[in-house]
Amino acid sequence: MPLDTTFSRRLGLDYPLLQAPMAGETATLALTLEASRAGALGCIGAAYFTPEKLRDTIRALRAGTDRAFNINLFMPLPWSVDPSRIAAYQAEITRAHAELGLPAPDMPAQIEESFDAQIAVVLEEAPPVFSFTFGQPSAELMQALHARNIYVIGTATTVAEAVALEQRGVDAVVAQGMEAGGHRGSFLKPISQSLIGSMALVPQMVDAVTIPVIAAGGISDGRGVAAALCLGAQAVALGSAFLLSDEAGTSTAYRAALQADGNSETSLTKAFSGRYARGLRNDFLLRLEGREDAIPDFPIPNALSRPMRQAAAKQGKAGYLSLWAGQAVALARPEPVAAIVQRVMQQAEAILAKA
Repeated sequence: MPLDTTFSRRLGLDYPLLQAPMAGETATLALTLEASRAGALGCIGAAYFTPEKLRDTIRALRAGTDRAFNINLFMPLPWSVDPSRIAAYQAEITRAHAELGLPAPDMPAQIEESFDAQIAVVLEEAPPVFSFTFGQPSAELMQALHARNIYVIGTATTVAEAVALEQRGVDAVVAQGMEAGGHRGSFLKPISQSLIGSMALVPQMVDAVTIPVIAAGGISDGRGVAAALCLGAQAVALGSAFLLSDEAGTSTAYRAALQADGNSETSLTKAFSGRYARGLRNDFLLRLEGREDAIPDFPIPNALSRPMRQAAAKQGKAGYLSLWAGQAVALARPEPVAAIVQRVMQQAEAILAKA
């Protein structure tokens, strides 16, 4: 079975493989560059970037490689201010701050970056690929992206979401299985109604849409890549597999937690950002477990918890970090990005050759 697909040929990739977008501390220029240089599609999660940093990043990626790369943003979500929920969440953050030797937290002046300003930079700089999660762009934005010859990838957690994205005009869709680490991309129904495993989701999505389907969730080695391609996916996205890579910005405490014996159990939580995301279970997650309905809307908790997470990373205290990871994170290895790409794809090729 050939390991090149319509998707990989369209973007000039050596392999039908994506380095999944990761935001925050792991979102380093080196990680994205090395993934693209190795023949995969490197991606940087830029949702928390200022417009200025986003512009500089796109230009640095273009200067650093002649291969395709991907810029990922969060589609803006409606959110409301509930003083009682904010006060309760601030109390938990205040407790954590005291344990970390920090002053009591204040509400940040800026809760989130302006999506309009970010997307204006994307349209001006025209990266080869733009991807998004949490929803779908307007028809006008899709037209503007395609007018700049930008390949657009959306994120879906159900077949209905994939169909909606195809109708909106995206060029490819990520099938985000429930096993995936990081934030859930569900946008049509509640998370509880959008948790479908990759093995079930991918073939159904392949049957429902005509655009390329990219499998994501619970895949960290060549066995998973081979299985996803056999299910009809035209490419596979790996995220957790790169968390221990030399080029990832993963903090020392984060890396230690990922490699701790028996510490690969993950849960979905709203504790850190206000939106469900999958990560390793730790102290702060457990404090808010079962109390998700009392947590303020995203992105308020994300802004309030940022000083806690930054201080915890410096102090080496993983109990206060958002340790995003998928259910196959135990398969991750500390290697250079290029070595991970080569190892995974050689294993997939050998398995498919036998099949």
